[in-house]
Amino acid sequence: MSEIKYKRIVLKLSGEALAGDTGFGINPPVIKTIAEEIKAIYELGIQIGIVVGGGNMWRGEAGAEMGMERAQADYIGMLGTIMNGLALQDNLESIGVPTRVQTSIEMRQIAEPYIRRKAVRHLEKGRVVIFAGGTGNPYFSTDTTAALRAAEIDADAILMAKNGVDGIYSDDPRTNKEAKKFDTLTYMDILNKGLKVMDSTASSLSMDNNIPLVVFNLNEAGNIKKVVTGDNIGTTVKEK
Repeated sequence: MSEIKYKRIVLKLSGEALAGDTGFGINPPVIKTIAEEIKAIYELGIQIGIVVGGGNMWRGEAGAEMGMERAQADYIGMLGTIMNGLALQDNLESIGVPTRVQTSIEMRQIAEPYIRRKAVRHLEKGRVVIFAGGTGNPYFSTDTTAALRAAEIDADAILMAKNGVDGIYSDDPRTNKEAKKFDTLTYMDILNKGLKVMDSTASSLSMDNNIPLVVFNLNEAGNIKKVVTGDNIGTTVKEK
């Protein structure tokens, strides 16, 4: 059996990752593939928390174009993350992975309310916990949610799965061929260089709690397993 580097993780998935090439909504073959990748590390005994975004359902820019109040637009985005969480739960359970969805906005008919001690107990019992609904507050991104939940459950690392990008670059590699890829960085590097990996609130929270961040390409099969077993792929952000 491979040596395990990270025994308890928070996996951050963007909403766009669930959409695949369609760019909007949930692409059934794509979400099934993601579920299989998660199952592969679940079978290693990894304790897995998941934070999923909602950009495939709703973008804040759409609210701005409509003249919508920012807080209202953010709440709509939170509902999008819950839809994604429920879809991911169904796909995981269909392949034998027990899960619980916990939401920051109470929806007791479809999911548990987020309770930290209960989430930790689920992880200890071998259940994947999907944290949906963001932080429950407007003005905070799902990146910040990932950093917050990782700190609360004492995760060993945050795994940020990017859609088609294999790490952190000095610029967008899809538009700038001269962009340089970093193998390792510190959180201060991210803040000082203005690198658009996660927002500054999430970076500061991860730095203050000394939680490593690994940014890698979700679209390459087996990459999640490679990260948790210590392969040097993507970019690792840590303080030392």
